[in-house]
Amino acid sequence: MKKLISAFFDKRFLKFCAVGVVNTLVGTAVMYGLYNLAHCGYWFSSAMNYVVGSVVSYFLNKYFTFNVRKRSWEELARFTLNILFCYLVAYGVAKPLARLIFSALSESARDNIAMLAGMVFFVPLNYLGQRFFAFRGGEKEEK
Repeated sequence: MKKLISAFFDKRFLKFCAVGVVNTLVGTAVMYGLYNLAHCGYWFSSAMNYVVGSVVSYFLNKYFTFNVRKRSWEELARFTLNILFCYLVAYGVAKPLARLIFSALSESARDNIAMLAGMVFFVPLNYLGQRFFAFRGGEKEEK
């Protein structure tokens, strides 16, 4: 069991979390700014969070977190598919869940809650997808 836990929660996980802080700050500002200040819709605002954040995430996680040095269109395609899958699952679950649980609130309040929940659902899905799918075959972790 200890080996299984250490396979997921190691130095790469900590680096991924650090990169995630940067992505979260930038992406959250974009998402809530578009939704609340520019009055864009739920799907557009939340998607722009991941478009902007994914560009930053790709380069930081590729080189800093997972130490992948090779250039590959296949890897970029896997990264893009991972982000798309995680986004659709996380936000596709968050919106109806927020609508159900917070039915007494306004649509705007429910959407803001759903966007926050979508971010929470997205993170673990994205970590697993990047580590074991998008950047698989990267250099082994430094000891």
